[in-house]
Amino acid sequence: MPAMGKHAEDRRARLAAPRLARELKTIDVMLRISCRDRHGTAVGLCEECAALLDYAKRRLAGCPYGAEKPTCANCQIHCYGPREREQAREMMRYAGPRMMLRHPYLAMMHVVDGRRPAPPKPRGASRPAEPSPAVSALLSSPKR
Repeated sequence: MPAMGKHAEDRRARLAAPRLARELKTIDVMLRISCRDRHGTAVGLCEECAALLDYAKRRLAGCPYGAEKPTCANCQIHCYGPREREQAREMMRYAGPRMMLRHPYLAMMHVVDGRRPAPPKPRGASRPAEPSPAVSALLSSPKR
């Protein structure tokens, strides 16, 4: 097995943070509910759902927000590809209402997390954008 790079190890270690670990568990549980009911799997996940879980795990581990990550619905950085985003949306639409009965704690915490305001974008997003030279010239020209 090839050695994992330091950066990859750091990304995977992020999943140990309580908030991200809970979010990963919520995604896993929702996928299991959806896969069992919609795809007829008795144990585990079908190939398609397992691939989506792996994709979600990689995206969660690489999230630039880290432990301060907002829910994906409130996030300013949409890191899922269009296909995966639609798959996750369909899965959550189906499994979300069923979570209250089967996993009330995870469901409630997901609602609470969704009500938290999203932090500013990491890596300089809080910096105000500089106007282009043409816009600056228009703004500084005297009014007639």
